[in-house]
Amino acid sequence: MDGGKNYWLLKTEVGEWSWEDQAANGGISMWDGVKNKQAQKNMKSMRVGDLCFFYHSGPKARRIVGVVSVIREWYTYSCQGEGSKKGGKNEEAGAVDVRAVGEMRRPVDLTEMKADDGLKKGFALFKQPRLSVVPVPNHVWDRLCEIGGGYEPAAVATADDGPDDD
Repeated sequence: MDGGKNYWLLKTEVGEWSWEDQAANGGISMWDGVKNKQAQKNMKSMRVGDLCFFYHSGPKARRIVGVVSVIREWYTYSCQGEGSKKGGKNEEAGAVDVRAVGEMRRPVDLTEMKADDGLKKGFALFKQPRLSVVPVPNHVWDRLCEIGGGYEPAAVATADDGPDDD
């Protein structure tokens, strides 16, 4: 984008990985499983400190619910690929690591985004709706934060959050 901080939107199905899962995982996760080459190219462009909207997709929930920050840039790892019924072959896969920054004060629904004239120009979510990782222009980021009332600092569960033994 412009050499400074960049903004992104990461889509996830609620049943696969929800905002609640992100928070319960200490706020840190490996963002993986992205197969589309354009989405992978976008992930390879991410830099530590970039911010990403956490977007719930699927038939019942299409909305921005939180914000995460990139804490580890694109890396590859070996995983069990699809293939024969005996487990497939090892493949190279890629990911970025993200940390929860905060939950939107008010989720921003896709229908609300589409109705806002200020968001129609240059937002890849509308041009490529099936793409799971899209860049977010600065003016769109600012407007979506405004619509959603900004975001609250993340309340994430840690190992220390268990019951006290005292």
